[in-house]
Formats: sequence, C-alpha cells, structure tokens
Amino acid sequence: MKIREIRCAGLRGATPEGGWSNELRPEDCVHTLVAVHTNEGAVGLGSVFTNDALVRAALAVLEPLYKGENALEPERVSEKLHAHMFWLGRGGSITHAISGVDIALWDLLGQATGQPVGRLLGGRYRDRVQPYASLLMDEPGVLRDRLLAVKAQGFRAFKIGWGPFGRRNCATDEAIVRAAREAVGDECRLMVDAGASDAFWPQGYKWALNTAHMLSGYGVHWFEEALPPDALEDHVRLREHSPVQIAGGEVLTRRQAFQPWLQARALDIVQPDVTKVGGISEERRIAWMAQEHGVRFIPHGWNTAAGLAADLHLASAFAGTDMVEYLTGSAFIDDITEGSWRLDSEGMLAIPETPGLGLKLNREALRRYTRGEPLLD
Repeated sequence: MKIREIRCAGLRGATPEGGWSNELRPEDCVHTLVAVHTNEGAVGLGSVFTNDALVRAALAVLEPLYKGENALEPERVSEKLHAHMFWLGRGGSITHAISGVDIALWDLLGQATGQPVGRLLGGRYRDRVQPYASLLMDEPGVLRDRLLAVKAQGFRAFKIGWGPFGRRNCATDEAIVRAAREAVGDECRLMVDAGASDAFWPQGYKWALNTAHMLSGYGVHWFEEALPPDALEDHVRLREHSPVQIAGGEVLTRRQAFQPWLQARALDIVQPDVTKVGGISEERRIAWMAQEHGVRFIPHGWNTAAGLAADLHLASAFAGTDMVEYLTGSAFIDDITEGSWRLDSEGMLAIPETPGLGLKLNREALRRYTRGEPLLD
C-alpha cells in the first residue's frame, strides 16, 4: 500500500475560545485535518494543531519525500520526514504537519491489519479511560454554573484554565478555585492550568510557588503551565518545593526537546500533544522516556476528534496513563463524529476497538467546518 497523495482541510466556523490574550475567533483556523490517500483506496485521518495555510505549505515541501512511500510503516516514514527537514528547523509547522501525517499512517496500519491502534502500539492496558473536562476559567459565579452543567453530563474530573487566573490578583485566583471546588465537589478530580505559555505572561517563580500552596488547600490534583515554557530551572525548583504535582510540556515538539526536562525532573506529569510533537510515533517515544525518569505521561488534548482518538489509543498502551483531556463544547470533537463519545455511568470513556483510530465521521458536519474542501472523497 503506497501513499498516493496527502490532503488537508482547516476547521473553521466553530473554533472555541482559547483563553489567549489575542483571543481566537470562530472563523480562525488553528486545527487542520490531514488525510493520507493510498493507491489501494484506503484513507487515513490525522490532525494538526496548526493553521491550514502552514500545513499546506509544509505538505508541499514534504511531498517529494512521502509520495510513493509505504503507507503501512508510520514510524519509518515519519522519521524519514523528520530527518530530511533539519535544514528548515526542528519543531514548528513542519513538525506539526508531520504529526498529522503520522497519525493518519497509524490509522491506515490499523485498518489494514484489522486492529485498533492501541494494540499495534504493543497492547492495551485498559479498554476505557477517565476523560477530564477541559474548560476556561471565568468569574467565580459564571465558572460555577459552567462546571455544574458539565458535571451533569457525567464528567468526574475537570481542568480549569487561563482566563483571569494569574492576571489580576491572588484573591481572584483563590475565589475562582474555591468556586470550582464547591461546584465539582470533593469526590471529583480538579486540575488548574495557569496558561503561562500565553504571550507576555506576567508571573514568575514566587507567584507559582505561593499559588501551588493555595491550590493544595483545595485538593488540586495538578498545577499546569505554572511558569513560562522555557523556564526550565524554575520548573525544577517548583517541582521540588510544590505540594501539588507540576504538569507541562504541551508547547514542546519532538523527543529531543523533552529530554532535558525529563532528565532534570522538571515535571511530575508530562503532557505532549500528539498533533504537535510528531504524531503517535514520537509521542510514544516521549512516553517511554518519561517512564524511565519516573514522570507520569498524560496527553495534552486541546484539539479535534482525530487528536482525541489518538490520545485514547496512546492511553490504552501505557499502564500509568489513566486520564485524557476532553475539550468540552467543541464542535470539532463532538459534531464531526457520529456517536463516538459517550461517558458511562462512572464518567469513563471507551477506547475504540474497531480498526485504526476507530472514528466514524459525520460527513455533513465535516463538510460544513472544512468549507467543503475535498478531504476524504
């Protein structure tokens, strides 16, 4: 089975707010779907956390390397693409685009072998996993109502992030966390994401440490992106002294960027994003490295249905990965699939057992959000 062509289509019209200082608009494109078409007619689906113009340009650069390649060898083909792109810079849009290609190739390998991707990764430790509802912070009263509504949908774990947190004063920070804990109750997991990768983040180490102690009083499970993503030494100190677990890594790409963070024990929980780091092949290597350094692997998943499916299969393949991120209220997760995401009575999400990623797409919704671009047909 050979790669005949690779298409991409940006998702627009329902882009969720990101909480960024330069806020996203519904028509902005930050997620792009990738489809690998083969000479035998099979099509694999992937996802990229990058604007479609950048993905399209990257695919044009990569085309001489992937066209005619074996579509059933995702790790080798992806590594070939990485290895020949050193002159354009490691990481960034090229690596993001390769991520989508790699996910799609794993989807094809699963389809060809009749196996779910998780089994092809070495075996499934679980057939269901706890999704944590990921939503933006807001004023305490507004946030409380949103959390109660999401809890009513069956979620039993929640992450609140960005918004006014860390951007106003410590009293506001605590009022937000207090309202969140009151809404979800003591029986549910609660995580806090400061969003310090945002442009011109105003806080530093001392704020992060003081905030970690405040969060501990509310039983927060982990503190994510408490510091800017290049502050390695401060992360090391924070992890050593924080009473709550420190999580991060969503902006890093490829295993080489993660290595110094894992070796320095700068994180308790590492969160690579499969639609950025280089795909399933690269994320699996990062997860193995994390295991060797005693760091827990929980995927970052602010992306699409294809990204969520990849995260579910990765979670099935690692014994310690008992949670995945679920971006609540996103049409690019909920609308473009048909009946795929149903929580059971314990707030758990089933990991697909059908071949490949196991996605069943709603073609009408997909055409609507891709503006009719011929992605699959």
